[in-house]
Amino acid sequence: MSDAILRVSNLDMHFGATDGWFGKTPPTVRAVDDVSFEVLRGETFGIVGESGSGKTTLGRCIIRTHTPTGGTVEFRGKGAEPVDLTASGPEQLRTVWRSIRMIFQDPQSSLNPRLPVIELVGQVLRKTEGLRGKELADRVADLLFRVGLRPEILHRYPGAFSGGQRQRLGIARALATNPELVIADESVSALDVSIQAQTLNLLQDLQESLNLTYIFIAHDLAVVEHICDRVAVMYRGQIVELAETGEIFERPRHPYSRALLNAVPIPDPRLRKERRGRKSLTDGDVTVRGCRFASRCSHATDLCRSEAPPRKRIGQTDVLCHFAGEV
Repeated sequence: MSDAILRVSNLDMHFGATDGWFGKTPPTVRAVDDVSFEVLRGETFGIVGESGSGKTTLGRCIIRTHTPTGGTVEFRGKGAEPVDLTASGPEQLRTVWRSIRMIFQDPQSSLNPRLPVIELVGQVLRKTEGLRGKELADRVADLLFRVGLRPEILHRYPGAFSGGQRQRLGIARALATNPELVIADESVSALDVSIQAQTLNLLQDLQESLNLTYIFIAHDLAVVEHICDRVAVMYRGQIVELAETGEIFERPRHPYSRALLNAVPIPDPRLRKERRGRKSLTDGDVTVRGCRFASRCSHATDLCRSEAPPRKRIGQTDVLCHFAGEV
């Protein structure tokens, strides 16, 4: 049996509107639809997809800031019995949240500008461990040191720092409870490229020294290739392909995965010229029947447009496509 720290099974998050124009009920939005995967202890598991694919909603369902409409999210902490987060009450969730923490996309909006650093990072330590005074200051200073910040900033406010420094504060806050699993939701997308590289290196160093497991949510494929061990590609609420990172980038099995890779800018002008003649797989309207990618896929047939595809296993890759391995 694999050493899975997290197991997601048939997870759904459907949003339904109650009122519509002229008395019509709008269709249900299937933001996350029958999603299953597991995260192995110590790995970095990537979730990628374009805006609106459902990846951020999936992360929020895992940490239970959204209550899923179906399925299970099973978390197994070290030396503890598995806990189904979808069925957990507030008290149990508060305990589990010490082991599962989140780093948010925008450090500007995720940090309260009215609180000094010692409160931003140490607030959770006051509530969970009852730390006060010098003991709290020492713990926060140690966390700041771990993320490359000086302890002298304890009483400064977020407005005094750059975007990269604010994101390091967010990382320090996430590490305050000694978590086992950290969900990084677009945690470097708002940073300059050079600061992105520093932050990614920091995350990798922390993972090694603290034995962390990451779920890394992103749309930047270059970042995902650099940091992730395995990658799940999401499209319209579904995981359409899941494989090791090298396999995804070298031999993508799903047309949407290939479309994402083709959308990555290429510095070589000769390769750009070759790509210019290809039909973009992301042209066209989205479909409501059969395969969700059918109307945007140059390989689609009547079968794709009328029947939902089965999930197939090709080598070490899970792929949701009628013609996986053939096109």
